[in-house]
Amino acid sequence: MSETVTKTNLLGLSLPKLQAYFVSMDEKPFRAVQVMKWIHQRGVTDFDAMTDISKSLRDKLKTNAEIRLPNVVQEYLSSDGCYKWIVQVASGSRVETVYIPEAGRATLCISSQAGCTLDCSFCATGKQGFNSNLTTAEIIGQLWWANHRLNGFAEPRAGAGKSNRAVSNIVMMGMGEPLLNFDNVMDALHLMMEDNAYGLSKRRVTVSTAGVVPAIDRMKDYTDASLAISLHAPNDELRNQIVPVNKKYPIRELLRSVKDYMASLPDKRVPVVEYTLIAGVNDHRQHARELAALLKDFPCKINLIPFNPFEQSDYRRPSNSSVNTFREILQQADYTVTVRTTRGDDIGAACGQLVGEVADQTKRSARYRKAAELSAANRLDVHNVV
Repeated sequence: MSETVTKTNLLGLSLPKLQAYFVSMDEKPFRAVQVMKWIHQRGVTDFDAMTDISKSLRDKLKTNAEIRLPNVVQEYLSSDGCYKWIVQVASGSRVETVYIPEAGRATLCISSQAGCTLDCSFCATGKQGFNSNLTTAEIIGQLWWANHRLNGFAEPRAGAGKSNRAVSNIVMMGMGEPLLNFDNVMDALHLMMEDNAYGLSKRRVTVSTAGVVPAIDRMKDYTDASLAISLHAPNDELRNQIVPVNKKYPIRELLRSVKDYMASLPDKRVPVVEYTLIAGVNDHRQHARELAALLKDFPCKINLIPFNPFEQSDYRRPSNSSVNTFREILQQADYTVTVRTTRGDDIGAACGQLVGEVADQTKRSARYRKAAELSAANRLDVHNVV
């Protein structure tokens, strides 16, 4: 009986790991650069097509390795030009990847987990519970797919510089908390910024975290990617309700950790503070004034995100007047403030709406369904009595 060979998936290997892999095969480390360029710059997954390596090495790779991509099972195109792809990962769960084209840039929002353990109250992903961490190949595979689907692996156009990649910016803001899948996310970031892979600027690759402080403290030893923090409240009492991880890592501790990370970077970047505005919850004038005072000694940019409704939530989107007033108070305090334009909401791709299909191990999704059913039944009983 012949033994089944477990093949190494080269898609998710950072350059140091790919070099180590070739050394383990008694090959020269420079082979790693050749193969990496074929995979990530030319979009090639067939070893036979890698014409600058010997046939004997190609045969060896076919026996021992593979380039296995996550399976894209569905595609949606929004009326505003955004794409959403449903990606099936090894656990059987499905995650979502969103492509957002804008003037002068094209952003890919990448998922790092199937579901999420944090259960932030404004986020549809958390209501799905949690199944698994994505592998590095499943994370970077979302970027590979976007470039493949949108012709980003084509030869650069004349006068277009070294690349005409479909994706210019990455935000780790899809499903999951990236820093709870630390090792795989760090390797994926390496590939995104590696000159022999995607070559994206550290200013154009952003990790968004709800505030996992020990992981932020570790980041300086692994990456110099940009950082965004999901704050969403100006005090611990309110943030405990909206972002439950705050009970473990309160605001003061989070801001200290972020300042330390930013101080470790070789340039003068500042973090982005993300603040989802929820009608009647955290969008009052006093919240804006309190936020301005909180961030007084914390250099940052502030991104206001009007809440995007989804089925499992009773939260409401704030009025345009509330959003504008909140922004003006912060601007008067000399903050740089942007308001995120809602994109892709007609296909459920807007911020906070990503759901996917999670084989929930936490039972959380079942609890939310039961609560929703009870709430609907109560509303029906009240209607009948009236």
